[in-house]
Amino acid sequence: MADDSAAVRLEGINKTFGSFVALESIDLAINAGELVCFLGPSGCGKTTLLRVIAGLEQQTSGRIWQNGRDISSAPPAARDYGIVFQSYALFPNLTVAQNVGYGLVNRRKGRSELDARVNELLTLVGLPDAGLKYPSQMSGGQQQRVALARALATSPSLLLLDEPLSALDAKVRERLRGEIRQLQRRLQVTTIMVTHDQEEALSMADRVVVMNQGVIEQIGTASDVYERPETPFVADFLGKCNVLNATALGGGKYRVGKMDVTLPEDGNAAGEAVRIYVRPEDRHVEGDISQLQNRLRGRIARIDYLGTFCLAELQCEALGQPILISYSLNQLRDLEVREGCDVEIALRVDRVRVFPARMAG
Repeated sequence: MADDSAAVRLEGINKTFGSFVALESIDLAINAGELVCFLGPSGCGKTTLLRVIAGLEQQTSGRIWQNGRDISSAPPAARDYGIVFQSYALFPNLTVAQNVGYGLVNRRKGRSELDARVNELLTLVGLPDAGLKYPSQMSGGQQQRVALARALATSPSLLLLDEPLSALDAKVRERLRGEIRQLQRRLQVTTIMVTHDQEEALSMADRVVVMNQGVIEQIGTASDVYERPETPFVADFLGKCNVLNATALGGGKYRVGKMDVTLPEDGNAAGEAVRIYVRPEDRHVEGDISQLQNRLRGRIARIDYLGTFCLAELQCEALGQPILISYSLNQLRDLEVREGCDVEIALRVDRVRVFPARMAG
């Protein structure tokens, strides 16, 4: 029997559709009260994994445990969860109150008890006066709150969220993700959320499960997966990243184009082809950098304005390839950075990652 300290435990989950491998050797333990996000590009297997946990897809092999109980072959109705879909999936012919109370009708609750529970849930999601409305009379964000209340109606031990915010506009999505996180912490309900939105995953999750081509690439906190990626895919997938082709020289030195850079990360044999992953923010641009290692000089070829910061493309002849660096709007103004001007920067090497080129494919 599996260790019952985990709210959900997956052991060796595989899922194939004919010759297509959708999931391969998935092992994962989720703690009680934890919010875990499955994050990855389209087709990586994250939704399939959620559906396997829910019993909406049957795994080809492997076992699933929930609170110490083997639910590997249990039908969805015998698994203790509530689920919220991207499309809301509300009954258009039922009122909001009827939608929320739908799962409680067959639980032999009296009318007054059922009404009290529905009112409690609608208040919980910020819709205390919406019970008599119909879904068509509500905005997308309000409908998703109703769907969330319905999923929580039976007090499940597990909440499954299948890209619940992706159909909403940016402002509503940002507000609702904060509300969901606050509610999840208040209720301490174990939650698994599928998303392709990196900002959503990094801001909401206790842990992020980064997936690619049916396998788990890395599991960790937001800072783990962003600052300390364990694979080339994670380094390149999360956020913006410069990928520099280089050759290891030994002793933490690497040849990139016509210049040598010194990094704290070693372990690559001299002569080995590697790729160096450097994020645009991993640089020094202000103050006296003349004594710093890994200085680059180049010309700003392009500036992309992105609101509170911008990305500048630096053409650096010594590197042999352009590199993106970020500036805040204040830095852009104070340093008088503009297209066509020459600048000098120094790479910050504390978060730079180096992987053998063979790992990057």
